[in-house]
Amino acid sequence: MQQTRCRFHVPGPRMTGWMAAVAMLSWHIAALAQPLHGAPAIPVTTVKTTRQDVPVWLNGLGMVQALNTVLVRARVDGTLQRFAVTEGQMVQQGTLLAVIDPRPYQAALDQALAKKAQDEAQLVDAKLDLQRYSSLATKDFASRQQVDTQVALVNQTTAALKGDDAAIEAAQLNLGFCFISAPFDGRIGLRRVDPGNLVHATDPGGIVTITQVHPITVLFTLPQADLPSIVAAMGIGAMPVAARSSDTKLPLAQGTLLTPDNAIDATTGMIRLKATFPNQNDKLWPGQFVEAQLLLRTDNAVVTLPTRAVQHGPAGLYVYLVKPDSTVQRQPVKAVDRGPIMVVTEGLDAGQLVVLDGQSRLENGIHVAATPAAPTARTPQAGG
Repeated sequence: MQQTRCRFHVPGPRMTGWMAAVAMLSWHIAALAQPLHGAPAIPVTTVKTTRQDVPVWLNGLGMVQALNTVLVRARVDGTLQRFAVTEGQMVQQGTLLAVIDPRPYQAALDQALAKKAQDEAQLVDAKLDLQRYSSLATKDFASRQQVDTQVALVNQTTAALKGDDAAIEAAQLNLGFCFISAPFDGRIGLRRVDPGNLVHATDPGGIVTITQVHPITVLFTLPQADLPSIVAAMGIGAMPVAARSSDTKLPLAQGTLLTPDNAIDATTGMIRLKATFPNQNDKLWPGQFVEAQLLLRTDNAVVTLPTRAVQHGPAGLYVYLVKPDSTVQRQPVKAVDRGPIMVVTEGLDAGQLVVLDGQSRLENGIHVAATPAAPTARTPQAGG
């Protein structure tokens, strides 16, 4: 009886590796062939592009300067008798600030007045003598020489009186210098000399400083490339300037551009500009560093979106548009940065839905689960 024998083919190691590679390749092909809509939707935050008026601000670092600053000094020598104001006080023009001992200068004035009175008496006597000599000369009882001498004496005494008037005026001026008053409205600084000290007109330190802070100025710089636009805007009207603190960025004051400097700094390529501020709330202080914002113009009805919605790629700027079927499409755009928002000049129109957050996992055709972003004020404001 013949037995039937069954043979089983056991693959070798080479055959097993080949079959595994084929299986792995088939799995990858199947995965790639799976449609994108089968993948789970990626959560993103979205926002719609809008049309709005956008102010164009030019930002520069500046420093607050008093409109006027005076170092009050003594103009005559003497003892500082009284300091009539308090440090930090706001004073008006003409307010008495300090008193230098006036007694020596009052005595000099009295002496000048007495000298004038003496010369006036001599002039009266000289004129009477001239009248007598002139009368006698007509009758040949006095010589012509005596008359001429008396005329010269009258003229000499008259000239002496003019000198007396000048001496009196100088004495009055020096006496007035003993009473120092404010040259303009301003704030008193820290006192540098205490009453009882001897002060001189040549003292370099002075007595006290006074600064005019209502109004006040801010001196700031901008690149020279901005100057033509600034000059053109100045021809249209006044240009608003906002001042913010340089550290916390808090708004401080609103003012107006006064003028740019008459020359560009050749070493830095920057132009200096000066703005004035009413400063009624005293938030600006001389010597304070601030950030100045100059309103150049306002772009009307432009397409805008938040800055973080715009991505930077090798080919330029782009955003992810959300299509009606909840897929996204990469959209190249041209935009100008305006701080918290971007002004889109090409590539988008108002009302289009774009991805605001969650762009890192996106590609063309990816399904997304869109959540609208919370509404925020995106227009850059003055000083904000």
